[in-house]
Formats: sequence, structure tokens, C-alpha cells
Amino acid sequence: MIRYKADWVLPIADRPIRDGWVALDRGRVASVGSGGHEEAIDLGRTAIMPSLVNAHTHLELSYLRGVVPRASQFIDWIRVLMEARRQFPNPSDPIIIGAAVDAIEEAQASGTGLVGDISNTLVTVPLLRERKLAAHVFYELLGFNTPDPRKRVADARSQARAASADEWARVSLAPHAPYSVSPGLFAAIRADLDEQPARRSSVHLGESVEELEFLKDGRGAWRTLLEQLGVWTDAWNPPRASPVEYLADLGFLDSRVLVVHGVQFSGEDLARLRALAATVVSCPRSNRYVGVGDPPVESFYAMGVNVAFGTDSLASVDDLNMFAELAAARALAPRVPARALLESATLCGAQALGFERDFGSIEPGKRASLIGVTVPEAVSDVEEYLVNGIEPGAIKWLDPETPNSQ
Repeated sequence: MIRYKADWVLPIADRPIRDGWVALDRGRVASVGSGGHEEAIDLGRTAIMPSLVNAHTHLELSYLRGVVPRASQFIDWIRVLMEARRQFPNPSDPIIIGAAVDAIEEAQASGTGLVGDISNTLVTVPLLRERKLAAHVFYELLGFNTPDPRKRVADARSQARAASADEWARVSLAPHAPYSVSPGLFAAIRADLDEQPARRSSVHLGESVEELEFLKDGRGAWRTLLEQLGVWTDAWNPPRASPVEYLADLGFLDSRVLVVHGVQFSGEDLARLRALAATVVSCPRSNRYVGVGDPPVESFYAMGVNVAFGTDSLASVDDLNMFAELAAARALAPRVPARALLESATLCGAQALGFERDFGSIEPGKRASLIGVTVPEAVSDVEEYLVNGIEPGAIKWLDPETPNSQ
């Protein structure tokens, strides 16, 4: 048993505790409270809180850091990304592996204890296991003109099963986006998800105006790119609907699907997502980098939608520091309470990924994946301080028995 006390404890599931303490036993939270416990290790002006949850990233793209420049249009950024990836056709290339390992360590150093990782190759699964960063890895499939969606999904499921590490590195299938996945492939992935009640899926949705145009009339930049890639099919008919309406009508969206980005969502889209209990994963820094604009973060909260945060990949963001992502969200949503933003970056992310029994809050029985953040003397509102950017040097992992400890 080890006890820590600090000027603040943020359970997330409850109000912040002034002069609080946390008792840890064999890698789990034993108890939490305030006052007393003179024998506890005194961390002083520190805020003890659960590790952060990066609900959307692409660790296997970390080798593209600084390679793909900022863009004013999403389609331009995509074209450069695709060309850059073609230069490294082997997913086990030491450059790709080394960059992914560095990215995992960077995420941990900035207080992240759980990730939702998108992978087209599953190369990150053993890396996450070795470095003991808990994850739900989404094996992402693309196929706008797939002749046999069921076989494609069956093959992918076999690969995912072979790659699965343990309960802390779960693997499930995920479609990329409505402009890169056929209705049949969406249906096959959904059927696979329905056979695994404990798993989650994810989809990029409502990210760019080009996506809206494509779904409206089947034209525009995405149509051009699909034709250039040789995967366009006249069998696809534009749904003439919003991205949310399209996937909801296909039966794909529900509470087990993470809807990533949502920059272009309308009020009707958000109302539908709220009714479906889906979680929107917002990545504001990446959205600006790739030229799609700023997500309507305040509207997400105003409409009562479940909100989590992610950094996206190092191909579209400067670092994997979730505190920096929170600062970007705070700038876009000054009227959203700091407590709500912190809950999104911890408990909501853990719930969306299916890890809420072990991560996201400080409660007895949960995993002791806790960090201490140094707080300057002048700070009186600790929650507001935490959503305005924290550097890794101010972060300390607490329990030495926790796999994520540094």
C-alpha cells in the first residue's frame, strides 16, 4: 500500500478534493479522500488526476512528422500524405517502427495512459504491448469498390485475432470514411462488430466540405481522386444526405462507434448522434493543420453529445500532448466548463473505448494509472489551469507498479 497526498485530487467522477489523498495497492486505487494520513507521500502543490485518454491517433504514421506540410484544403493534404506513404511500402521498416516507439513514449511522457490507435497494418499492436500503453487498436479498412466485403472482413478479422495482444491491447475492425468505404463493406464491418459486444469501432466522419459535396451529389474532389486511383464504381449512388444521416441509415452508428472529427456537423447531425449515444472524438489542432477548419466544440457540448478528444497523427499535429489538445479545445470553447473538458479527455474517452472499468477516473478498484501535475503558486482554479496547456516536465507518474509509469 502506498499513499499520496497533494493540494488537489481530481477524481473526475466527483468534484475536486482540496488537500486530498489517494491510496494505491498492487496497481489499483484502494481509496481516496481528504485530510489526515500524515504517513502519505506529500506531493505539495500538485494535482493528482487520472491519466489522459487519446481517443484518436495514428501511431504508425509517426514517421511522417514534419513531412506533410500544412494545407489549406484537405484533399491537398491527403494527396501529399498518400505519396509520402508510398515511399515506405514495408510497414515493418525500422524507420516506421522507431518513430512509432518514440511516439508511444512521447504520449506517455505527457500523461497519456490509454489510446485509440488507428492502424492499417497492425504493426503498432506489439509495440503498445511491449511499452505497456493500454489501447484499443482499430484495424482500419478501406474499399470503395470491394467485390466481396464479407470475405474482406473475414480475412481482416483473422489478422486482427492473430495480432491481438491481451485485454489491454484490444483489436477490432473499423471503416475509414464514407468516401473510401462502400455500403457493403460498412455493413460487413458492422456485422463483425455485432458479434463482439465488448469491442468498439471508429470512423472518420464530417471532416471536410469535400466529403459533404461527395455525399450530396457524388461529385467533386473525392470523386476525382477515386477515379484517378482506379477504384470508382458507377454502382455507388450518392445518398444525398449528411455524413451522419448516411451512416445512421446504413445502421452503422450507435454507442459503440467513435465518430471522429465532426467539423462539418449540423445541429440535426448532433441531435441524431446524441440519440444514438455515439461519441464524437474532436481533434481541433489536426483539423486546422489539414485545412478543414475548426470543429464546433461548444455545439458538441450544447447539444448534449458525448465528447472525447484525440490528437490525430504526427503527420498532422506537432506533438501527442493531450494537454495541448485540451488547450486548443479551450480556445474554441471558452464557455464550456473546464471540468467538462477534463472529463472528455479522461472518463469520456475511456468509456468510448470500452475501458471505463479501469481508466478515466480515480475510484476504488480502478487501475492506478494516475499522474501528478505540478501547479504554480499563483493558481487558484486548478481545473482551468489544467485545460490551458501542460508541458511534460510538469507531469509525474505516481504508482511504480503501474505499467505506464516512467
